[in-house]
Amino acid sequence: MTDTAIREIRVTEPGAGPYAVTMGPDGALWLTLVHAGGIARVSAEGDVRTWSLGAPGSRPLIITPGPDDALWFTRSGDDRIGRITTGGDLSSVALPPGTGPCGVITGPDGALWYAGMTSDTVGRVAADGTVTAFPLPVTGAFASMVAAGPDEAVWCTLNQANGIARVGLDGAVTRYPLPTPDAGPVGIAAGVDGAIWFVEIAAGQLGRIEPGGRIREYPLPDRSARPHAIVADPVGGAWFTEWGGNRIGHVDPAGRIETYDLPTPGSEPHGLTLGPDGTVWAALEIGHLAHLAP
Repeated sequence: MTDTAIREIRVTEPGAGPYAVTMGPDGALWLTLVHAGGIARVSAEGDVRTWSLGAPGSRPLIITPGPDDALWFTRSGDDRIGRITTGGDLSSVALPPGTGPCGVITGPDGALWYAGMTSDTVGRVAADGTVTAFPLPVTGAFASMVAAGPDEAVWCTLNQANGIARVGLDGAVTRYPLPTPDAGPVGIAAGVDGAIWFVEIAAGQLGRIEPGGRIREYPLPDRSARPHAIVADPVGGAWFTEWGGNRIGHVDPAGRIETYDLPTPGSEPHGLTLGPDGTVWAALEIGHLAHLAP
């Protein structure tokens, strides 16, 4: 573990549950509040503003910048994709009942793509709100997170099917089984070198799919750390959160791993993002944002 100063900023009460964080087009940080059913914005000056979705049980999970200078997020509890403008105007798109959306990303085609946890689908939301769901060739996969690949495709973790799926823009699916049984992949991110990084929450490992399809796995120093989310850095590595280890970690292109302890015990780090200056921001379910300047 490396001794690096990490600053924490209080965003909400602990029960609100900050879950995912992303950098918005306005230069602010935007977070989902999974337990409170809301969205939060933290300005560059540290000012915090929150919005309620007005829908108990909506469980917003992942948030991403859209193609339209707004933020889009999954509502896993009521089968919707939400949208919030930088001014705070809220709207949503209904998905097929039972979808259980988790990850969401702007795809290579400019549409929103999501993972259907409870429907064994990966779906697409067009600019006009049209929803198209593509079935995955497996039952009970618990599709979790998605990433826009460099290859005109969307990549998805199959948490309960122990694999990674590549979904072409036409819906064609290629499945990559993982070498470690019952690894439980969750977070996924496209690297700058054409590779795909992911985490294995049940195995305590990181994984990397090279452009040719070869999979490498990197065991964490603490195999019980339960890595959760991952985001690529600009030089071929990636940052990740250790939900069970109360740490933020980094892996370089050669697979070397460093980890950084969070100041507050039991802070439950989930999503993370990189600022334009290379600093790392992580959402902590205790109600805080963690800020690490490498």
